Amino acid sequence: MKYRKLGRTGWEVSEIGYGMWGMAGWKESDDLISSRSLSIAVEKGVNFFDTAWAYGSGHSERLLGQLLRTHLDKKLYTASKIPPKNFRWPAKPEYTLDESYPTEHIMDYTHRTLKNLGQEQLDLMQFHTWDDGWTEREEWQRAVEELKKSGKVRAMGISMNRWEPENGIKALHTGHIDVVQVIYNIFDQAPEDVLFPVCDQLDIGVIARVPFDEGTLTGNITRDTVFPKGDWRASYFVPENLEASADKADQLRPVVPEGMTMAEMALRFILSHPSVSTTIPGMRKERNVLANVGTSDGKGLTEELVAQLRKHRWDRKPTSWSQ
Repeated sequence: MKYRKLGRTGWEVSEIGYGMWGMAGWKESDDLISSRSLSIAVEKGVNFFDTAWAYGSGHSERLLGQLLRTHLDKKLYTASKIPPKNFRWPAKPEYTLDESYPTEHIMDYTHRTLKNLGQEQLDLMQFHTWDDGWTEREEWQRAVEELKKSGKVRAMGISMNRWEPENGIKALHTGHIDVVQVIYNIFDQAPEDVLFPVCDQLDIGVIARVPFDEGTLTGNITRDTVFPKGDWRASYFVPENLEASADKADQLRPVVPEGMTMAEMALRFILSHPSVSTTIPGMRKERNVLANVGTSDGKGLTEELVAQLRKHRWDRKPTSWSQ
């Protein structure tokens, strides 16, 4: 496993982190399988784990807490997220800060997360949604200062809205945000335009989420894919999106090198960018863990292949189903 510095935090985090959304709130998630997968990840050198209270109303956080107690001999970096008070994803310009992140709500859910983890301190807390219209409000800034001063959190971050990588840049300039989490993959290359240069300038850590475009970039989603009833992906891959995504995946298949899977190529593309500190694929099963951590070997893609993949950029705008 290779490690990278998470911005100005100075933490050396595994470049393949662990996204824990799929361990709670998704169909077919299983706690025993999840715990086994998490432990294997630790054995393979993964030390960065990203969860959120919204992932099963704290269930995913509790699974992470169990992992921490099982591996007391290792430093595992914990990251979670405060849900917006109105429980609406993504944030929209008409949602006020008071509706989304009033001070008492920020403090309450930080305490809930710490209780779920069984810890007195969280390494990284993030706002699960964000709109830069809130930037100048002092309330959230003072709340962040208090959380850090009290020692309850070591660093603060923002999880950028889907397909809005520049909606948060103003907040970065306040000095209160240490890390950003943003969708970045073969299709979603827009963060390279403005966000990454700003993060480099301000020494902000970058977490690349949704590395497989919710599954499209694993190569396993086709026009005929049907998700289990109640699975979140069924509401995301509406016919309009499923058909377009399947088409994009089909166009990408001829580019995949012999002996490499599309998923491996997708992770290696992300790791080829020096601004990225870590990427957090969801890994619900042992085989996913082994395949994903195997890409952290220092062997990048050729410049020719990266140039080819840049042609597959897909700029999208938030919709009613993009969540």
